[in-house]
Amino acid sequence: MVPDLSTVRDDGGGGFERTRRILDTSLERTFNGITNGNGNANGNTAPPNSQLDTQPAYSTTRSSEKGGFHSPPLRLNSNGTFWPPLKAVPLAAYYKLHRVPSLDSLTAMAEAQNENRAQPIELPQSEPTHIEEPQDKSPPPLNGVHNKLLEHVVRTPGRQPSPQPTHLSVPGPGQHRVLPEQGSGYVAPIFEGKEQQMEQVMDQIEEKGFIPSEFVESETTWFYNELGIDDMYFQTETVEAIVNHILSLYAGKIAAFARDDGRLEIRLDKEAADHAVYIDTSKPGVSVTDGPRYEQRIDEKYINASVGDRSYRVESFRSASHLPGEKAQQLRCYFVYKCDFANPNPGPEETNLDIIGEKRFLQKATQNTKDIYQEVMNHAVTRTGPVIETFEIEGSREKRLVIAYRQGSAMGLFSALSDLYHYYGATSSRKYVEQFSNGITIMSIYLRPLPQSAPTMKHPPIEASIHQIMKEVSLLYCIPQNKFQGHFASGRLSLQETIYAHCVWVFVGHFLNRLGSEYTSLTSILDPSNSAHAEMLAKIKRRLRTETFTSDYILEIINKYPDLVRALYLAFANTHYVQTRGEQDDFLPTLSYLRLKEDPILDDNQLKDKITKQVVNEHDDMVMTAFRVFNAAVLKTNFYTPTKVALSFRLNPTFLPEVEYPQPLYGMFLVISSEFRGFHLRFRDIARGGIRIVKSRNKEAYSINARSLFDENYNLANTQQRKNKDIPEGGSKGVILLDVHHQDKVRVAFEKYIDSIMDLLLKPASPGIKDPIVDLHGQEEILFMGPDENTADLVNWATEHARKRGASWWKSFFTGKSPKLGGIPHDAYGMTTLSVREYILGIYRKLSLDETNVRKLQTGGPDGDLGSNEILLGREKYTAIVDGAGVLVDPQGLDRTELLRLAKKRAMISDYDTSKLSSTGYRILVDESNITLPSGEVVNNGMIFRNTFHLRGGNQFDIFVPCGGRPESIDLGTVNRLIVDGKSTIPYIVEGANLFITQDAKLRLEKAGCILYKDASANKGGVTSSSLEVLASLSFDDQGFEENMCIRADGSVPAFYDAYVREVQETIKKNAALEFEAIWREHQQTRIARSTLSDTLSIAITKLDEELQKTELWNNMELRTSVLQDALPKLLLEKIGLDLIVQRVPDNYLRAIFGSYLASRFVYEHGSSPSQFAFFAFMSKRMARLDQQPGKQGTTHVNGVGV
Repeated sequence: MVPDLSTVRDDGGGGFERTRRILDTSLERTFNGITNGNGNANGNTAPPNSQLDTQPAYSTTRSSEKGGFHSPPLRLNSNGTFWPPLKAVPLAAYYKLHRVPSLDSLTAMAEAQNENRAQPIELPQSEPTHIEEPQDKSPPPLNGVHNKLLEHVVRTPGRQPSPQPTHLSVPGPGQHRVLPEQGSGYVAPIFEGKEQQMEQVMDQIEEKGFIPSEFVESETTWFYNELGIDDMYFQTETVEAIVNHILSLYAGKIAAFARDDGRLEIRLDKEAADHAVYIDTSKPGVSVTDGPRYEQRIDEKYINASVGDRSYRVESFRSASHLPGEKAQQLRCYFVYKCDFANPNPGPEETNLDIIGEKRFLQKATQNTKDIYQEVMNHAVTRTGPVIETFEIEGSREKRLVIAYRQGSAMGLFSALSDLYHYYGATSSRKYVEQFSNGITIMSIYLRPLPQSAPTMKHPPIEASIHQIMKEVSLLYCIPQNKFQGHFASGRLSLQETIYAHCVWVFVGHFLNRLGSEYTSLTSILDPSNSAHAEMLAKIKRRLRTETFTSDYILEIINKYPDLVRALYLAFANTHYVQTRGEQDDFLPTLSYLRLKEDPILDDNQLKDKITKQVVNEHDDMVMTAFRVFNAAVLKTNFYTPTKVALSFRLNPTFLPEVEYPQPLYGMFLVISSEFRGFHLRFRDIARGGIRIVKSRNKEAYSINARSLFDENYNLANTQQRKNKDIPEGGSKGVILLDVHHQDKVRVAFEKYIDSIMDLLLKPASPGIKDPIVDLHGQEEILFMGPDENTADLVNWATEHARKRGASWWKSFFTGKSPKLGGIPHDAYGMTTLSVREYILGIYRKLSLDETNVRKLQTGGPDGDLGSNEILLGREKYTAIVDGAGVLVDPQGLDRTELLRLAKKRAMISDYDTSKLSSTGYRILVDESNITLPSGEVVNNGMIFRNTFHLRGGNQFDIFVPCGGRPESIDLGTVNRLIVDGKSTIPYIVEGANLFITQDAKLRLEKAGCILYKDASANKGGVTSSSLEVLASLSFDDQGFEENMCIRADGSVPAFYDAYVREVQETIKKNAALEFEAIWREHQQTRIARSTLSDTLSIAITKLDEELQKTELWNNMELRTSVLQDALPKLLLEKIGLDLIVQRVPDNYLRAIFGSYLASRFVYEHGSSPSQFAFFAFMSKRMARLDQQPGKQGTTHVNGVGV
């Protein structure tokens, strides 16, 4: 990559010779100036009386590490500093709220500091907190919350302390650690052949003839001694490669003098299989936003992709001297090496650096650095998020920032960190990225203030800004490369402002109303309470969400209005930021030091006016107004928590339009990270549902998934709400959408999602680590979650993590966990199948059918949870099974013994012994083609045959039980294939798999005579089991829970656990039988479709449940006790006792048990449309039971009537 110097030629006018003379003079002046007092090894202009040791231009002697590699040693002043020491002052003296004062006041401060030159540097220290009411004259926001101080935070009652997922060293006594000048970092092994190599390099350069012979030595010496490159590079590279690098750098100088602008730009890169070199022109403290952007390249190609033996370490150095003729420019060198680990496969808990370290690191790192890294490593392996530490360098204002995190959890962090410390007026002299074979990455950055000649008066001193940089690293870790990074890199917006804008950009993309008046008109014509109409409206909604506001279009609009973003952010920060140390706080809402004028904080009406005046069209107004909607909706956030792994927002869902979302949500969480975005929605305070992770095959699929993310989550939670009719928990659901570039980050996304939501559920414990948050919700919240798509193997981690963070509800946080943690696995005990079977057996019982003679079709084979248990529990004559492998058919009946073998083994039908098929039986696998069936039919494609087999009909089956398959496998377009002459070809269908048949297709089948029970009724056994698992978790204390509900390490099962599981199974069958009878009876009376009645019953139960919880019935202690004794499992009552259960289980959970039990029993007995006296009669009977008890008398009022 040597530029062609032939383009620089003598044009007859002596141009080339003139250029040589200019270059000769410039080089001589520049290189000699390095040792004559005009500059020092740090690139700073020396003070007038400083003395610098001189040294020959070529020397292999290394200087002290602090001053850089191979730089001339610098004699320190008597007080151990390069400069007169700077006394740190309270940060509030530097800026009010978030702005710095005028230059005059800063100058006065600097003069005052110069009067105390003999004093040592004093860093900000934590002091006893003394909080006074701030005297802020800016207009308060509408909600009345203004510049929250610690004492004025709205407290969440009963929240428990928690340890931290992230480690952050906090400024304060005992926290500042000073590294000695010698041996604080890296020492490259001395390259004994360096001098000989240098001679060979100069010889080859002279042979090339590109550099005049009189410049060869000076250019080579400059490259070897002034760029800060250590001996490892020279030992690694060949002579030919070094020659090419020197020639390329020289060519850059020639090109600069030949150009009209005279700018000296040097850009060099070399990428080999196991290492890479990048050299770029760099102005200290300025982010490069154009050109090759080598740091971004290193992030994308090497650091982001580092994993296992494909990991890369990075070393970066800034040249000690400026470039010739460029006082503001230096060279920045980057060296990338493929890792060669001492032990590539250590144990999962290994932290010993000598075992997990990379060989070059172990060879170069000083003992001091190893000690630092060992301490950081010990923290990192126990954390979900990053470890952030800072160290002072003895005798210097330089700071060493050390960051550790798990590989792959912070894409783009290396380059983003440069933008961060540049924003605060700092630059780096050296940077290192080390990888360890246990999956931890550690970065070490040496930061120093910009040279005094630069406009640093716009920035606070580094002694103050280093703390802000540390805390903002955790914000940067959440989203290293946000959509408005350009505004941050250029200084137009602060990091907080750009990440805030990024979060609102995500919010706007999901909630900007795009349906228009046509959809509203349609909803007024259709009946949203009709399940068929509701499903049709949902489909139309998906179609109407046009591409008018694409994510790119929204991004384009927001980018046009940085001033509006700034004003809107201030309103957000003014509400949600908490000053934990009053006026001494060093972490303020936004530190935009490049702007000297303090901006006013606007209230909502002022923001509305400002937006109206600045936007240029209606679309821009809609997007920017959505920022106001977001600000008003946020009830609490971890945005200002110093340690976090993703950004979470608890939103008030009242902003959702009722016409689109008729069933109001109770709670909504929005979680945003670089790897994903996700929601958690619930319809009641006490609610439970699974957490699923959605993957996308390509960018187009991701766009579709992103557009439908919230609607899908809402619909899933709503379905769960209807399914949870028998239990105290309402419906909830969490959906995580992986970013298109992070499809392999399932575990990372799940851990960040869970941890960031927990930030909003748990009370902070450590100031500066987990600071208090402004909680406008003001109520304790407990979420109950479970496994779903792509998360089944992660729930154990979530349970353990909740315990580590001190959550009192860790036992009940997740269902579906390991039995060793008290979980009751649905598949092992057939919980979901028991409910499905109860509906199947109910049909047989009502119609007097012999189960063994019923011909059965089942999708979802013996390898699945539901499918395998259905085979094990059923005794029907299986004639066809469809699973992921293909189709298995035998009209004479599949061999039951062989099916049981597969079900117990959890094997697919591809393992079925085909010798056991009759002459009319066959098996077609998905990868087969052109197969002739016994009937003579030719199957051209096995995959298509498998996907459509359930639609073949033809009176081959008596009952169809979907136990697996894709949603909407039967819809209005395909259902007619199952209807012949107006009659359903399959008489009975029990929908075990969720959403297998669309609601309109169900109605069409029922109209054709099919007896059909839908998923929300049939497969509710799993939710019942999970609910009773949660109840046991809440009822036991930790010791009792471990003794009675946790399977022991040796596999032995506690007697209580075994008995409790049996009681859960009986409860499932009882609840399923009650609903089956209620639907059957009401259908006989009204002829309303069973699939409609299922929804009607669910709505009736949940509505009555909510009303009952608000009535005075709960206050009747005798009635409350009676209902709880009936509703709670008998084993829990016997083991723990009602009084202790009432003490331990949250009151709102007990209310939910009370309401759901009474509501479900009443509706199952009296139907979904009872007479106005039915509930009176129902409660009269229950109260009569109480009155019959000895010594009980009195009157209880039900709906105002004494009973």
